[in-house]
Amino acid sequence: MQQTMRWYGPHDGVSLEEIKQAGVSGIVTALHEIPVGDVWTVAAIKERQTVIHRLGLEWTVIESLPVHEDIKRKNGNYEVYIENYKKSLENIAACGLKVITYNFMPVLDWVRTNTLFVNPDGTKTLRFEKDAFVYFDLFLLERPGAENDYSAEEKEKAKAYGRQLSEEEKQALFRTVLLGLPGSKENFTTQKVLDLLKQYEGIDDTKLRENLYYFLNEVAPVAEELGLKLAIHPDDPPFSVLGLPRIVCSEEDISAILKAVPVNANGLCYCTGSLGANPDNDLVNILEKHGDRVHFLHLRSVAKERKGVFKEAEHLGGDAPMETIVFRILQLMNKRNTALPMRPDHGALFTLEEGREHYSGYSLIGRLKGLAEIRGLEQGLVYAMNNEV
Repeated sequence: MQQTMRWYGPHDGVSLEEIKQAGVSGIVTALHEIPVGDVWTVAAIKERQTVIHRLGLEWTVIESLPVHEDIKRKNGNYEVYIENYKKSLENIAACGLKVITYNFMPVLDWVRTNTLFVNPDGTKTLRFEKDAFVYFDLFLLERPGAENDYSAEEKEKAKAYGRQLSEEEKQALFRTVLLGLPGSKENFTTQKVLDLLKQYEGIDDTKLRENLYYFLNEVAPVAEELGLKLAIHPDDPPFSVLGLPRIVCSEEDISAILKAVPVNANGLCYCTGSLGANPDNDLVNILEKHGDRVHFLHLRSVAKERKGVFKEAEHLGGDAPMETIVFRILQLMNKRNTALPMRPDHGALFTLEEGREHYSGYSLIGRLKGLAEIRGLEQGLVYAMNNEV
């Protein structure tokens, strides 16, 4: 695998120098400063490439070229934004980049209810607890109609959860859920979220799926002609939040997306964490079934504690059968005669880095640990395969 690490750009608390010392050669990043929907110019792309190249590193994968909300809703200026997306793809190809990750999650990117959950060893990790989220939705955000999305039992559990929280803890939960998009320092306000949610009224799973297919039918043939690979990231968590549709949650969803636009450029970012949070997903089966359309790898694991509760686990721990997954990836790469780009995704916060600026889940040491574990596993499997051990 081509080992990479994510860098959020010049404002990232983790520097390129530190990432280089991890032993990776590839950088996964994006032009986060460009407003969503605007064209990425050749000049802006090359400027970022120059910064990366100065350290002898390569910008390997774009994560991400974001999709404007108008495109997801297929209203407003969606046609303009699709044309801008195509122009950005042309400029990206002109600069020699090949892989572009994106997602189609409405309003919010990944969602957690705790970004500092304390593990038994004292490290801190990301966690999602449904009772906490339902409490946030009903009693902190006070989303209109939210009560219709939950059972009487779920609402009672949420009330009980809220009764044990101090005012400070309630505010911390509020801030955590509305962290906003990674790569941005903007936190969503209550009114902004409610306004955005209102714009999705009448858009269910079926409609959002139609809008995704429309978008892909427009941009994937362009990417194919340019020699680019589009890799859609699964929804995280892989179920509806805030009453919003989510359509990249299961093997069935992935099959439908790849079938809808059957060109190789229309592919998948295989994220074992996001897909692994859905107990119905067979991670190995998804890889084996859709391996020819996998263009980027996010390797991490989650531990599902009980229904509606999961946390980020060690990369070789949790519920993901990582040994089997990496073995199947090696077989896939041999079959395709390519090295797929991979990055360790998320990582625990170690005491040594507490107080240091970083994005939630993207402190340095936790990701270094994950990278070392995945690298060691890969090298051991390669040796065993080559020597028929």
